[in-house]
Order: sequence, then structure tokens, then C-alpha cells
Amino acid sequence: MAKEPVLVLQMQRMGDLILSFPLFLWLKRAYPGRELHVVAEEAFFTPLMPLSPGVTYITWPAAEAGALSGTRYRLIVNLSIREEAARLAGSLEADIKVGPVRGGDGALRILGNWQLYRASLAGGGRHNRFHWADLNGLDVVSLKVPRLTFFDPPRQPAPDNGTVGLFVGASEPGKRPEPRFYAGLARALLERGLKPVLLGGPADVPLAQEAKRASGLPLADLTGQLSLAELTEFGRTLALMVTPDTGPMHLAAWTGLPTINLSVGHVNPWDTAPYQPGHLVVRSSASCAPGCWGCRQKSMLCLRGVDPAPVAALAALALSGQRTRLERLKLPGLDLYETARTEEGLFTLRRLGPQGAPGAAELAGEFWRRVFLWRLAGEPREPARQAWEALAAAWPKLAAKLRASLPELSRAVARLGREGAAAPNAASHAGLAPFWSLPASFLEMSGLNADAAPAWARQGLEFVEGLAVLTR
Repeated sequence: MAKEPVLVLQMQRMGDLILSFPLFLWLKRAYPGRELHVVAEEAFFTPLMPLSPGVTYITWPAAEAGALSGTRYRLIVNLSIREEAARLAGSLEADIKVGPVRGGDGALRILGNWQLYRASLAGGGRHNRFHWADLNGLDVVSLKVPRLTFFDPPRQPAPDNGTVGLFVGASEPGKRPEPRFYAGLARALLERGLKPVLLGGPADVPLAQEAKRASGLPLADLTGQLSLAELTEFGRTLALMVTPDTGPMHLAAWTGLPTINLSVGHVNPWDTAPYQPGHLVVRSSASCAPGCWGCRQKSMLCLRGVDPAPVAALAALALSGQRTRLERLKLPGLDLYETARTEEGLFTLRRLGPQGAPGAAELAGEFWRRVFLWRLAGEPREPARQAWEALAAAWPKLAAKLRASLPELSRAVARLGREGAAAPNAASHAGLAPFWSLPASFLEMSGLNADAAPAWARQGLEFVEGLAVLTR
């Protein structure tokens, strides 16, 4: 008798589909012998099929027309935010469902604590340290599965290959540098003996043309000329790609092309940087840059802080074969990271360059990483306590203020328990210190998801009590 299959709904953009590839690998390991069905956008999955783990892709029109009807699933994972995906997940039979599900009663629920955690990051993810590719799977596989999954490091280019792809576009203007940045970067790369090539989709052609005009040079330009399959093949000829956070960045990383991620605008590299280890990420060192979901400054400091000259120097050094020199490289106004793995096998960013004492944000991020591994994944509590002690030892006055403000979080949870949906944003907009925004947003999301039922209120207060014990 055939085993019930597993279903994943991923009806987002190309980058989201590529970030689901690790989940496909994990599900095939965790559910051996079962077919894995994936509902996705045909325009994205068709050119990616040669690179994708072996799954059965199904188009949304086919799914909507009933292609899945009558099939009972062992597990359904909905990674989409679209209403039709939630309705589809609710209409199908399965032993386990994870993600947004519109039930027969008409209510929309987010099933799975890690999916709730991810949904709560909008506006409250400054201290998040979990990559979206990991969050795709943490509700459905144990930590030992990613711990046993290894990815090859980025390939080493041939010594005489100095061709650098410059991807000029992104899904939104605020997520990419301006064309004049690429003009300066192209000039700086040429001065270092490297060969820049402008890349992008059809919508990016005006950006590339503006960059060429600003450079005053006859730059090689393939913007709008390559299909996704052709971009994949062309990427195999490149030594390096410099790119904002966009789908082709994830495609490059998945295929082993070394990347430098220009993390600018309202993206968080902890959420969506290149997932595989060994890629480079640069981000403005402005205090407002980490975890931004919308700029509140008069101008985007994270864009102004990224200068072409140091990025060109980084590219030349990355291609020089002297990787150890990156450990000492200082980029004015920028933070430099390498994508890596934690002891649990999860994504992390390893800071490169001169190493001073960890900053408060870095220590806070590690604390919350440990807290949620303890609360949601059943990992030991002791590492979370040690992370708090490290923060308190380095920043004692800050730690004292944070302890004093914790009761506000408890009162916000109690208020949400009393008033429910009539008190929107009760937890995350109650005058709390930014340090508490991550648990506040998670507790608010989980409370509203549970209709602020008494059982949730007890669990929420117990969560806060656990924090009080950790931080005393």
C-alpha cells in the first residue's frame, strides 16, 4: 500500500521557492518513501526543475481545478501568505497541517509555533536570528535533520576568470542600490583588472542603461536578455556575483556561484541572506540598519553607507584566493559577514574584519536565539541563561533597565488576554523597550491566533515568567 504523500504550498516568488529547497531535502529524509508534492507558480518552478530536489510540481490552476482532491496527505506545509493557499490547505485532508489554514468554520489559523514566530517578525524582527529557510522546516523536522545536512562551499573560480556579475534589480526599489552605485562599482572593478557584466530582468533594463550612462563606459550588459535557465548557465561562467537581496541571489548561492550580498533597505540578512555557507554579506553599520521593515529616516542611511570602492576591494580580495585576509578587512561604514552554520546546523552570520567586544545588539540576538530554541524546539535552557549573563556582564546598566521594564510585557500579555482582538497590538505597542519587541510580537501573534483564550493567557504569562527567571 502506497504511503500518504506530503504536500508543500509555496506560491510566492522565485527566491521563496529556492529557499524551500532545503525543506524539500529535509522532508525526503524525515518522510522516506513518500511522494513530495509542491504547489508553486509554473513560471518559477519550470526553469528551476533541473536544480530542484526531486519533487512533483503542481501548478496553482491545476490545484484549484481539483488535481489534489481525493488525496489524503500525511503532512501539509503551507508556506504561502495568499488567501487561496490557506483555503486550499483547509479543504484537503491531512494528519498534520502547518502554516496558515482557513478552516471549515471560516477562521484563519496559523498552525505551528515556528510559523507563528515567522509571521510575528513583521515589524518586530530586529533581534531575529533564524533564517527563513530554517523557519520553513522547524515545525516539521527535528534539529538533527538540518544538523546532518551539508552544502558544498561556493566553487573556486579559475585563476584567470575575473568576470563579475552585477545584478542591478530587486523586487522593490528600496531593496537595491541606485544605478550610480553600479556605475562607480563597475569603474572600480575595472581599475582592479576585473570584468563587470550588468545583469537583471526585463524590468531592470532602464536601471542598467542609467548605470552605463553614469559610468561613461561601454559596459557589458545582458540585462533583460537572459531567461532564468540562461541566467543559471551564464552564472557558471562567472567568478562572482554582486547582488542585492533578490531571487537571482538565491539562485546563484544554490548553484555554488560565490556571491556578495548587498544587504540594503528593508531586508534583514538574518532572514534572507544567501543560505548556503561561505557567501559574503555587507550591510551598513548604521544603528537603524538591522532588522528594518520600513525606513523611518529622512533618507536611507543603509543605502548611503554602501560605497562602491570598498565593495570593489572586497570583490578583488574574495577572488584573490587569500580568504584569510577577509578576517582583517575593515570596510568603513560597513559590517561584513560570512554565511555559516551554528552548532545546531542552522544558518548564522559570522562577523569578519577586526573583532572588538560584541555589541549589545549582537548579544541580544544570541540571547533571543537561545530563548526560542529553548521554548519552541525543546533545547536546553542553560545556553539562554548564559547568553543573558554575557549581555549583563558587558552592558550592566542596560541589563538593569531591561529587567525593570519586563513587567510591562507581562501587563501587555494580561491585557491581551482580557480584551482579545479588541486590543490590537496590545503586546508590541505598549511602550516596551525595543529589546522586548521580538517576544512581544510573537506573544501577540500567538494570542490573536488563539482568540486570546484563557489557556493561551496562562501560557503567555508562563513564557514571561520564564524570561524573568532567566534575567534575574
